Amino acid sequence: MSSFADIAAKILSVVFYPLFVPTYGIALFCYAYAHHVAYMPVIWTVIAIAGTFVMTCLLPISAIWILMRRGVVKDMQIDNPRERTLPYLYTILGFGFWAYLLIAILHVPLYIGLVSVGGTVAISLVSIINRWWKISAHLTGFGGLVGGLLSYCIGIGAIPTWSALSWWLGVSLLIMFARLRLNAHTSAQVCAGWLLGMACTFLPYYIASYGA
Repeated sequence: MSSFADIAAKILSVVFYPLFVPTYGIALFCYAYAHHVAYMPVIWTVIAIAGTFVMTCLLPISAIWILMRRGVVKDMQIDNPRERTLPYLYTILGFGFWAYLLIAILHVPLYIGLVSVGGTVAISLVSIINRWWKISAHLTGFGGLVGGLLSYCIGIGAIPTWSALSWWLGVSLLIMFARLRLNAHTSAQVCAGWLLGMACTFLPYYIASYGA
């Protein structure tokens, strides 16, 4: 019988499944932008969130499901790194279309556009690294969300509150616990994933802002 810790770890792994995180992120950005920067048309918000969900979640998950039906991968978590190449290729394609939607069609602010580019770079690097080492995609995803939130703060000239930073770090630690509890990764793999995700989404705008 599974313990409470095992059940909690499985729930956290599902809630923060890497392909869900971009949709969480763009929803947060739309909410924060509308409340702290300027009015945002409802249709713009709907297109941004729906487009993000379709391209970074629905498209890759559909591809993974088809691969499962064909016996190419065994489960949605894709715990076997040897099975991750094709799913990652479809995911990279979806993320690329997502970045194009936000930047070229919706003309989002620079800090949001660079987060989408950083997310695409992050998943590309994860797909390469996983050929030799099983870096955590879960922590790359949430680390990317944290980096994106920091980019947003720089973009609007705000300083994150200690409560916000504590929340981001707390959830990061919970996801790390979940992946370790399920024996999906080592400590080094979850920490490396988080750092990779954060660097890919935070550094581009930081460099663009302070290097100009």
